[in-house]
Amino acid sequence: MVVEKEFHNPGKGAAVVRLKLRGLKTGNVTKEVIKTDQEIEEATVEHKPVNFLYKGENFVFVSPFTFEQYEVEPKILAGEEGFIKEGEEYQIAIYEGRVIGVRMPKKIVFEVTEAEDSSRGDTVTGATKPVKLDSGLVVQVPLFIKKGEKILVNTETKEYMGRKN
Repeated sequence: MVVEKEFHNPGKGAAVVRLKLRGLKTGNVTKEVIKTDQEIEEATVEHKPVNFLYKGENFVFVSPFTFEQYEVEPKILAGEEGFIKEGEEYQIAIYEGRVIGVRMPKKIVFEVTEAEDSSRGDTVTGATKPVKLDSGLVVQVPLFIKKGEKILVNTETKEYMGRKN
């Protein structure tokens, strides 16, 4: 599974793609460099919509159609645990009967649970402060955001996108 990709076109020679890959069976991460004209065999991966239920030893998701439950190990989420929220819809990737990944929605609404108060006149262009969200995630937001407000967070960049009414 491709974790990161970077296109590189040197001034001289063929263009290449630098990949960071995670093994579907082992979970080991390796780095590869391939030429852009090189063909790669694609694995058959099934994607299913699921809702998050609860977290025990593993994260438990349920299909809204079949009510089948899927357990996802924390290592599969690899630093994205802060985006897992009860009742939110996600896409899981299944390879040979095993869950190998969870695709996050582009943006998720969170409630601010901890935020420092900013004093009036403390507004320099683009000034931000860290706040803690109801999932435990910490993001940088503008100084005017207060505790109890609902905000939109981009799951790809982990950045504040705006207030949610």
